[in-house]
Amino acid sequence: MSQENVERFERAVAALNRGDIDAVVKELHPDVEWHAFLEELLGGEGMVYTGHAGVRDFFREFGESFDELYWEYPDIRDLGDRVLAIGTFRARGRGSGIEAEVPLGAIVTFEHGLVTVVWSTADPSEALKAAGL
Repeated sequence: MSQENVERFERAVAALNRGDIDAVVKELHPDVEWHAFLEELLGGEGMVYTGHAGVRDFFREFGESFDELYWEYPDIRDLGDRVLAIGTFRARGRGSGIEAEVPLGAIVTFEHGLVTVVWSTADPSEALKAAGL
């Protein structure tokens, strides 16, 4: 089952990168908790978005601020019912054209083939530590 979780994660990331939020939501449990770090990059506090509607709100809000959002994870580790992913997040500001690139770590938890929790940080070492590695 865990290799299937890695594949689900990769499908969701590919969907994010092409802006297909409907495809992302198909991989998520209806009560998913999405712990987003992006607000922290903009000087705010990290937020938790709950459920499909919350995830849709998150991407709608960031779609209003950015022309491009792109996730790349060259290091994906199978942790059984969790996936650890280390990579890079890139974005380009809408209007300003300013580009940003930050390191990224994420831990994604699965239950019965659906994502129940997404937790991400701009500090990959923090994700490694949270995963017990």
